[in-house]
Amino acid sequence: MILTPETRSTVFFLCLLFCPLLLVAQTKPKAPATIQELQAAIENVLKETGTPAVGVALVKGDSTVWVAGLGQANLEKKVQATENTLFRIGSVSKMFVSLAILKLQEEGRVSLKAKVRDLVPEIEYTNPWEKTAPILVEHLLEHTTGWDDMHLADYALNDPALTLKQGLDFLPGTRTSRLMPGTRMAYSNSGPPVAAYIIEKITGQRFEDYIQEQFFRPLGMTTATYFASELYRQRGATLYVNHVPQPYWNISVRPSGAINASPKDMARMLRFFVNRGRVGDRPLVQEASLKRMETPSTTTGARAGLDYGYGLANYSTPYKQFVYRSHSGGVNGGLTDFSYLPAHQVGYAIMINAGNGNALGQIGDLIRRFQTAPFQADSARKKPVEQKLADAISGYYVPINPRVQKMYFQQRIVDVKRLWRSGNFLFSRNLFGGGLETHVAVTDRQYASPETGKISVVQVQDPLAGEVVHVGSLVLMRISPVLAFGQYLLSIIWLLYLLGSVIFGSVWLIRYGRTSRGRKEARNVILWPFLTSLLFVATTILGIIGGQDPMERLGQMGVLSVSALVLSILFALAAVWSGITLIRQRKANVSRTLYWHMAVLSALNILAAGYLTWFGAIGVPSWH
Repeated sequence: MILTPETRSTVFFLCLLFCPLLLVAQTKPKAPATIQELQAAIENVLKETGTPAVGVALVKGDSTVWVAGLGQANLEKKVQATENTLFRIGSVSKMFVSLAILKLQEEGRVSLKAKVRDLVPEIEYTNPWEKTAPILVEHLLEHTTGWDDMHLADYALNDPALTLKQGLDFLPGTRTSRLMPGTRMAYSNSGPPVAAYIIEKITGQRFEDYIQEQFFRPLGMTTATYFASELYRQRGATLYVNHVPQPYWNISVRPSGAINASPKDMARMLRFFVNRGRVGDRPLVQEASLKRMETPSTTTGARAGLDYGYGLANYSTPYKQFVYRSHSGGVNGGLTDFSYLPAHQVGYAIMINAGNGNALGQIGDLIRRFQTAPFQADSARKKPVEQKLADAISGYYVPINPRVQKMYFQQRIVDVKRLWRSGNFLFSRNLFGGGLETHVAVTDRQYASPETGKISVVQVQDPLAGEVVHVGSLVLMRISPVLAFGQYLLSIIWLLYLLGSVIFGSVWLIRYGRTSRGRKEARNVILWPFLTSLLFVATTILGIIGGQDPMERLGQMGVLSVSALVLSILFALAAVWSGITLIRQRKANVSRTLYWHMAVLSALNILAAGYLTWFGAIGVPSWH
């Protein structure tokens, strides 16, 4: 289970994120050549990033190259991490849901193409396209149901006694298809648990027991568990957010992200994948099933030949000339990276007990450089086709497959992409630079990575949006340059006006606070735009406070979450009233410069309130 910024705070607080992040380039140190050098480099990352501990597993073929725990599993008790320390692996847990479905399919007990409604009619969900585009089992595992991700209230549900069915019944309204199933990938923690419930219904076993019997035990993952067991209490790494220890999170739908596992366990899991489903001489699943797991199939992009993307709880991660098969995971205070190269039979797992993505990324880069150093590239560099192709792709694009619908108001502004052709090369980058990628034309609608040779971009027809572009798991729709730049610049201007009004508003109100008619009119002109801005800032502050512990502070009904909801509504109402007030005061005896500044601010506040309301980000009950 991955806790992204979308799940760490309610949606209407994040307008301040409209400003782009500044990334500082770093010079990479020399690649480690030995395990000793690799260990020293990783320990240096732990020290520099303040990460308490890491569990590491590296495998090659049927051999474990290195398995270890480094650092401190518990800072307060000064407990050292070892190869037997249990870490929380988050969404990597989803891989076992897919493996179980594939195993049952091999046994003829279920099909990836089966309709979910036929298998589990008792599981509530809404799909407006059910007659023409029903939700299939494979959609649950490839995140192509069109469902929203779980809401904060789902994450906040922290009862270890819940059954899987009880967890699924808690907020069934989140399982509503916003997109036509089988067209776009939108990550949702709600899909795999429904697949896990299908497994329970078919096997007559609790999902966790089935996985223990069919996978953990045969793989030798003797300490892996979905629960806060006695063994976990003895060996589990304490998780930290800003060096504050986190309580154990009993995930309401455990199949999506509840597994606790040691580096030793993860080494055995890795060997299973690199040996193509075999444990020793025994195949647990067929290699064909693993290949299906590793192949994105259910989006319109995948059907048009896209190689990059999300398969059955398994996605592609390009690295130089190589393409790892991967899944990451995250819980509050814990991150995991599970990756392997099937062609070279190598893989690694990294688990840290801190929510530091920078540390995880640095360690992953060290391991990949170490691991791929002996290998030749998987494929030769691609050359563009020789004939000149028509350019039907250049332009500005906005994503249209948001993970959390109520966060879409932010994504469609800050994640605008520019695509342009130069000859038969295609380039893509973020609106204001950064994230530059190069692709080469294979056909007039397919583009490949020049490093890996895999199809990385396709242009297809979406049944709802028309002509779109799939770039990996991202689905992009063309917008006009005016909209691309205009919405961003309007946001920046609004924020500057808003913050300026808060800073200077108090001064203005004191200055014009006397009762003379002229000054009273000036005070009336200033008051409502100032209060509107103040309400938005107050709402944002509450969101930031709540985001420090979102499940506890925002995922449940309380003073903070209710206050945030009320303040957001008051912001929208105040924006409208300030506009009405300024119209009424248009002939007031005040400085025209002051009046028009307030009029611009008022108009921007009304636009912002309307925009946020349109995308459902005003009056959000974060506990529901």
